[in-house]
Amino acid sequence: MQTTGNTILITGGGTGIGEALAHRFHDLGNTVIIAGRRMEVLQKAIAGRPNMHALTLDMDDAAGVIAFADKLTTDFPGVNVLFNSAGIMRMEMGLDKARDLSDAEASVASNLLGPIRVTNALIEHLGKQQNAVIVNVTSGLAFVPLVIAPTYSAIKAAIHSYTVSLRAVLKGKVEVIELVPPAVQTELTPGQKTNERFMPLDAFADQVMAIFQQTPTPSEILVEGVDFMRNAEAEGRFDDTLAAINPFLK
Repeated sequence: MQTTGNTILITGGGTGIGEALAHRFHDLGNTVIIAGRRMEVLQKAIAGRPNMHALTLDMDDAAGVIAFADKLTTDFPGVNVLFNSAGIMRMEMGLDKARDLSDAEASVASNLLGPIRVTNALIEHLGKQQNAVIVNVTSGLAFVPLVIAPTYSAIKAAIHSYTVSLRAVLKGKVEVIELVPPAVQTELTPGQKTNERFMPLDAFADQVMAIFQQTPTPSEILVEGVDFMRNAEAEGRFDDTLAAINPFLK
């Protein structure tokens, strides 16, 4: 992936990982459009940054995603990079009994259908662009689940698989990259931003950008420490890793 001269859409670009990467790509001289539900959050993220733009997007609204894509490609016809970064994380307790599935259903709508819809709405446009790239943000939990976030973990595994399929189908047309974060200090869940066991956001973003500037860019962006989960099954230590990240199972 070239790291300059792009027009980049980053969903979920108003907060967390999306915002941090939006700022870094903007610092490199790219035109960056961030998208999310809350315009006030987006406006704060782009404040004081010329050539950085904000558009509202509700990925739960299938028709709205299509309308968003039409507006995006009309206003920014050169858009050639899509970062699917938006998402929510809901904790779910009590898998051993019947329960309210509203959190699971919301996660599927936002974290699975959302990026699939956005990709689908933009894929023909991207296929016509030079240096086109799709970056899907998954998680170390795609490879070893956190059992109190089972739907979130399962969806990230699904997006990993979906990314593999996209990469195979789009070979030679659109570069497809998977970004696999570890636990990062963001506001994704309560208390996460100040958890000292998690990777600081700036350190994460710095490592990610350094990897993006490698030639060629790896198909998977793996920062320090996340290979502990990414390679657990291949290295024959899945059960131990599952126990390590879910100590309460003991």
